[in-house]
Amino acid sequence: MGFARWMSIAVTVTTAVMAVLIAGSGGYGPGSRLGAAVALAAFALAWFTLGIRARDNSIIAVIYVGVLVVTVGAAVAFMPVMATLQSLAYPLVWVLAERTRNAIIGNVALALSVGVGFLINMGLSADALLYSSTIVALSLIFSLALGLWITQISTLSDQRHDLVLELHSTRDELAAISRDAGVSSERERLAREIHDTIAQDLTGLVLVAQRAKRELDNNHPAAAAEQLELIEDSARAALAEARALVTASAPVGLTGDGITSALNRLAERYSRETQLTVTVDAEQLPAMARETEVVMLRCAQEALANVRKHAEATRATITVSADDMGLTISVADDGVGFDPTTAHPGFGLEGMSERLALVNGRLDVDSSAAGTTVRATIPKEVIA
Repeated sequence: MGFARWMSIAVTVTTAVMAVLIAGSGGYGPGSRLGAAVALAAFALAWFTLGIRARDNSIIAVIYVGVLVVTVGAAVAFMPVMATLQSLAYPLVWVLAERTRNAIIGNVALALSVGVGFLINMGLSADALLYSSTIVALSLIFSLALGLWITQISTLSDQRHDLVLELHSTRDELAAISRDAGVSSERERLAREIHDTIAQDLTGLVLVAQRAKRELDNNHPAAAAEQLELIEDSARAALAEARALVTASAPVGLTGDGITSALNRLAERYSRETQLTVTVDAEQLPAMARETEVVMLRCAQEALANVRKHAEATRATITVSADDMGLTISVADDGVGFDPTTAHPGFGLEGMSERLALVNGRLDVDSSAAGTTVRATIPKEVIA
């Protein structure tokens, strides 16, 4: 039920009870009982005409509180027992007042009205003053204490409600940020995977296709056939890598026989595609997690891709070693080298660094006119 319905029930029940008291009070004359009955009727009528709408209109609320103060005081003036109406009047004042100050003023006005009603009924004797003052003071103190306490609870409740709403809003914002971060992270991951796999395979396809065309132009059908076979192998590898990305499975180079075999297959393939001599030194390696093997294989692929595109080298060596600090894979070539401090276009070295950062690893590059060494280090605690 809403506030208005509950208070309507309370006003109706209170009015009925007080009407019974008026009818059964033999110590009062007919005039007093009639006056109290009229005041009680005004009390009830004021609620159903004004009070029931007072929460939605501050002007009506002020008018209703004024009528409430007068009717209760008048009822007490005819019959002091009507002071029982205070038990409902004080809460109504607190509920309908917009501010705590207004509620306190309304309580004081109601207490004074009841006090005046007592004095009108009992006279201005010392006993009447003491009695009415005591009743009014106790009622006022109790109503103020209870009202302030309830107001404080209501204020805290509103603050907690606002805090809950704020927390919900913050949670939704964090969820949105988390989703955006997840999308961005997945996009970056896919970019690295595509660059390190399919893009490199396609680059190899272009180079081998150009070589096959030269062999055909030079009327060397056997050599051209060998290059076409390489094109087919590279295309199959690119297709397999694409399927692995779609299904989010492990790289096709890692077939379950370990990183050493995967690196040997990688070296053999690059040697066939580029006429570059690639050797692998990766023996007696410790057991490692599949994620570590993936990082190592991708770093080797990217380093060899850079050798093919930029180094003008004739030889490259892939070396994997393990010590107390962790695991290191290095790719060294005898090419022309470059200046590592100079910014270079492309995604290669940056992508390797980002991939290694995911496993707390680091990338080091040493380059000179005698060649380049790219070294990726993975800490021991994340190897297995």
